[in-house]
Amino acid sequence: MTFIYGILQSKITNLQSKIITYMEILKINYKNIYYPPGGILMWIIIFLELITFGMAMVALVFYGSEQTELFHQSRLQLNTTFGAINTVFLLSSGFFMANAVQQFKEKNIQKSSFYFKLTMLGGILFLILKSLEYYHKIESGISLDTNMFFTFYWLLTGFHLIHVIIGLVILIWTNCGMTKQNSDTQIEDVEACAAFWHMCDLIWLLLFPILYLIF
Repeated sequence: MTFIYGILQSKITNLQSKIITYMEILKINYKNIYYPPGGILMWIIIFLELITFGMAMVALVFYGSEQTELFHQSRLQLNTTFGAINTVFLLSSGFFMANAVQQFKEKNIQKSSFYFKLTMLGGILFLILKSLEYYHKIESGISLDTNMFFTFYWLLTGFHLIHVIIGLVILIWTNCGMTKQNSDTQIEDVEACAAFWHMCDLIWLLLFPILYLIF
C-alpha cells in the first residue's frame, strides 16, 4: 500500500506540476493577446489614429492621381532635405525609446531616463526643423487654401505635429515620474509611452515618402 500510495502521490504531484505549467502558458498568452505592451486602451487609441491618418493618405493619393501635374509642381516646393533630416530625427528617437524601455525592464532607471532624454531631444529637433519649414512656407505665401496638395500638406503634417507635441508631453511626464523618489511608475506606463511615440514615427514614415517623394 505504501508503494502504491507513493506512486499515486508522485503521479498527482507530476499532474499538478503540468497543470501549473499549462496555466502559466495560458497566462502568458492571455497577457500577450489582451494586454499588449502599453495596455489595450493605448492600442485602441493607436489603431484609431492610424485608421484616421490612413484614410487621409488614401484620399491624398486619390486626388494626386486626379491632378498629377498640380501635385507634382506643388511637391517640388517642399524641402525634401528637411523632410529627410526629420525622418532621421524620429527614427533615432524611436531607437532611443526602445532602449529606454529595455533599461527600465532591467531596473536601470538612470540609463532609462538618459534614453528618455535622447528621445525627447529627437522630438524637439523635429519640432524645430518642422517649424522652420512652416515658416518658409508661410513666407512664400503657401497656405491651407493654396491648392489641394497644400491643403493635405498642412492638415496631415499639422495633425502629426500635434501628436509629436503630445508625445513629448507624455515623455516628459513619464520621465519625471520614474526618476522621483518612491516612484510608482510601472513598465506598463513606459511601454504605453513608447507605443505612442512609435506611432508618431510610423505615421511620419508613411507621410514623408507620400508627400515629399512620390508626386
